[in-house]
Amino acid sequence: MKGLNLNKSMNNAKGFTLIELMIVVAIIGILAAIALPAYQDYTKKAKFAEVVTAVGAARSAVTICFQEEGALTNCVGGYRGIPGDVTGASGVLASLTTTAAKIEAGGSTTEVDGATMIVTPAANATTGVLTWTTSGTCLAKGWCK
Repeated sequence: MKGLNLNKSMNNAKGFTLIELMIVVAIIGILAAIALPAYQDYTKKAKFAEVVTAVGAARSAVTICFQEEGALTNCVGGYRGIPGDVTGASGVLASLTTTAAKIEAGGSTTEVDGATMIVTPAANATTGVLTWTTSGTCLAKGWCK
């Protein structure tokens, strides 16, 4: 009777050891810990684009108002095509106000952590050109320029 060859059956064993599997799980955990916060920030930045777009539309209307009026004081929400003031809105854009050509927009606290964007115009008396300065919490987050 032929005996069983144990060496041959041990050499044919295939698969991963426990330590190899633990290393793979650790690597996946580290990658997930880095990727998840980056993904969440990316989605909030994409949602904040709605606020940036609303500010851009108001900014264009204020520029036209300035060209027609010759001054910034009358360029307020609801005048000469400038979007009317928005407060307590649902969605990403929570508020949008235009006062003396200064545009302030706020995002939803649930969607974009209440981030704000403020653009302030400055008129060049010689050339009649507006230059815009952006401020607000969106700058620190990198969601607006």
